[in-house]
Amino acid sequence: MQPKTFDYEEVALIWDEEKKKTFLFTLKKGKELGTHKGKIFHDDIVGKVEGDRIYSHTGAVFRVFRPLIYDKIMKIQRKTQIVYPKDAAWFVLSLDIKPGDKVIEMGTGSGAFTILLAQLVGDSGKVYTFDRRKEFLENAVSNIKKFGFEARVEYHLLNAGDKFPVSGVDSVFLDLPEPWLAIPPSNMALLPGRPLACIVPTAEQLSKTVETLGENNFAVMDVIEILERKILVRKKQGVRPFEKMVGFTGYLVSARKLI
Repeated sequence: MQPKTFDYEEVALIWDEEKKKTFLFTLKKGKELGTHKGKIFHDDIVGKVEGDRIYSHTGAVFRVFRPLIYDKIMKIQRKTQIVYPKDAAWFVLSLDIKPGDKVIEMGTGSGAFTILLAQLVGDSGKVYTFDRRKEFLENAVSNIKKFGFEARVEYHLLNAGDKFPVSGVDSVFLDLPEPWLAIPPSNMALLPGRPLACIVPTAEQLSKTVETLGENNFAVMDVIEILERKILVRKKQGVRPFEKMVGFTGYLVSARKLI
């Protein structure tokens, strides 16, 4: 099978190996990308395959790739904090996301986790995402459309605690300042035995969330935090942990609905 070449209106990821820096953008006829090493012309990328060399107008070498889901999440236009990949991976396992699922997300934010959910549920599934802020939803919709997932996602304005306009869903994810408000309507929307997960930033919020889950017919609860540290692998300087890390980003909670 021949590798697929890049075309206009496709999203491309340019990588500078020396600086370990990436640029993500949509290919447009006649357009150019300004970088610290000169201009990269979109027309020069069209017809290339992933991994090809791309040269700026100054002769600097870059590589071109299609973005992975990690790139899509980390490079969206943000108006809010996002669910980081280290946490998102645990959530999708806890929520048992698979093709064809119907998923509720309360707290769309910038749409990073929505994009991941949309990729996982596939064309036969649906993500119902809700936020109380119109400007957040509008920004999230723009991010989701950029990667072609708009047909898999429905967007609604909704306040935490209001009844969801959908039921019989396979899982629920909450990313809210007061997730306990959305737990009763989540119970109503979820199928029996199916999971709910949420992220909370403080111990006080965690206690109230877990207590409310127990009061609303949820069990098999799990609470964790995840820390992520990169490792530097170098020939001359040796191997050691990077001095910075993605530390605490929230308490991760999962539970399952009882009958």
